Amino acid sequence: MRDPVTDFEYPGAWVTACRSPDLLEDVRRGLAVLTASGTVLRRGFSTGTTAAAACKAAILSLACVTIREVDVTLPCGITVRFPVDGYRGQASCRKDAGDYTADVTGGLEFVAMAAPSLSGGVQFVPGEGIGSFARDTPRHRQGTPAISAPALDCIRRSIDEAVEEADLSGTTVILTIPRGAEVAQKTLNPRVGVHGGISVLGTTGFVEPWDDHMIEGVIDRIARAPGAVVLTTGRLGLRYSRLLFPEHEAILVGNKLEEALRAVDGDTVICGLPGLILKFMNRDVLAGTGCVTVEELSATQLWEETVRRELRAFQARYPRVRVVIVDRDGRIIGESP
Repeated sequence: MRDPVTDFEYPGAWVTACRSPDLLEDVRRGLAVLTASGTVLRRGFSTGTTAAAACKAAILSLACVTIREVDVTLPCGITVRFPVDGYRGQASCRKDAGDYTADVTGGLEFVAMAAPSLSGGVQFVPGEGIGSFARDTPRHRQGTPAISAPALDCIRRSIDEAVEEADLSGTTVILTIPRGAEVAQKTLNPRVGVHGGISVLGTTGFVEPWDDHMIEGVIDRIARAPGAVVLTTGRLGLRYSRLLFPEHEAILVGNKLEEALRAVDGDTVICGLPGLILKFMNRDVLAGTGCVTVEELSATQLWEETVRRELRAFQARYPRVRVVIVDRDGRIIGESP
């Protein structure tokens, strides 16, 4: 049985250990993950996915008056049906955190208001509760809404589908998150230069249910790997790890690099975007740089000197671990000797 989100082939022993075989269908569909102990954990849905569902429902309710559920195609290609509450151009959808209990945005309400456009065309307007960048960054200008490219694509695709289904010539959709500014204070946004609300994100559209069961599964995968492994921290890192190291088994470990390295027996590689990797090497890496994020640091003249210093110090502690840092386009921007 294969996970359609990560392409990971679940070991037969994990499937056999599952005490809730009726839940395995959700695993096959990508809606849940199977752990080494046989436990099935539901994936949650990202803020971007939730926003897309609310926007689609608001538009459809212009034609059907009342909407109780909508289908949304996630960035990873999986289509999911979401419960919504839509009526006469206004709709809401609550974020489902799945079995990721630490998700502070779980249960948060997303509200969309839609109106037909007499002049045609589609306009999407991020409103109250959606954060914006307080300063220029390598990828965003000051004042830009904190909406990632995959999330925005998902939202726009869902809007276009709804406009076509409702047979409208165009529409304007305003998305708000009423408690967004309040909840954002519990996230990293204030520390990374996003103010006024939460970020609307989602590389795959899902939120992984990281907990102790997931760590058991990661450790088991490392132990079972027939050869060398490459540890990575996120979805983009996973993609580039597979391209750069096709002979290795690429394993997504999130922010659990320390636990993963303890399980490695032999030479290994850490590969991924700079943020979590450099923070793992040195949590005070930004001290004295004037930068708020590692990504911001990577665009300054301090980057080369800083990454060389941190890689040398890390190699002294972990001589059998090679580190390859890539940017979002897959270019190598730091590498240990």
